[in-house]
Amino acid sequence: MRKKILAGNWKMNKGLEAGLKLASEVSHMTSDELNSEIADLIIAPPFTHLYPIRKLIADSPIQLAAQNCHYEEKGAFTGEVSAAMLAEIGVSYVILGHSERRSFFQETNEIVAKKINTALSHKLRVVVCCGEDAIERKKNNHIGFVINQLQQSLFHLSSTEIKNSVIAYEPVWAIGTGLNATPDQAQEMHAAIRKVLASHYGNDTAMTTSILYGGSCNLSNAKAIFSCPDIDGGLIGGASLIAREFIDIAKVLAC
Repeated sequence: MRKKILAGNWKMNKGLEAGLKLASEVSHMTSDELNSEIADLIIAPPFTHLYPIRKLIADSPIQLAAQNCHYEEKGAFTGEVSAAMLAEIGVSYVILGHSERRSFFQETNEIVAKKINTALSHKLRVVVCCGEDAIERKKNNHIGFVINQLQQSLFHLSSTEIKNSVIAYEPVWAIGTGLNATPDQAQEMHAAIRKVLASHYGNDTAMTTSILYGGSCNLSNAKAIFSCPDIDGGLIGGASLIAREFIDIAKVLAC
């Protein structure tokens, strides 16, 4: 059975005080209102917030994610954070290959693959992002483009390693644009991803790998998105910055 997962990516938002307040609200609402056996909740604050939030949510079922890590173990990489550093402070997940990292920081599939290797070597679970832009969608090459991303960044892993990976499909054209993929569009891509997982790793792996949707998912569209058979949760951006909305989305997922 695939695990339902809701991950909140705060991106570069919330100062430390506001971030601690948000994490506290999410933690209390989770304990009071959600059955943690049904779905995993993950929050990914900025790097500066990770350690104090880790202490704050120590008794909560919420899991902590970083938004990125470097592929090298250590060294002269000013401004970067290593997977070892994240593991040391109790981070459980790291988001890799997000479209903003690919676009603004020129991260290639090869770089994402190296980051995945390093993160897994430190016992971090990875949320590996994939997705097409508007040009690929208009060319009707969206499925081929996403499958190529996964083949080059993720599919070098063994069958054992892939079990510590979550895939997040994020149509780039629907992130922060006000546009949304329809449930049919989202399901089409998730089904294609699961099919290629089955082809590469076998049906058992394909049917136990969680695939999340990450394209402007919010409370108004969550029910339609999460009702799709191959969608196992969401990678939430803006809606994760409001505790009430994030928890209400989690309730929809848990239904």
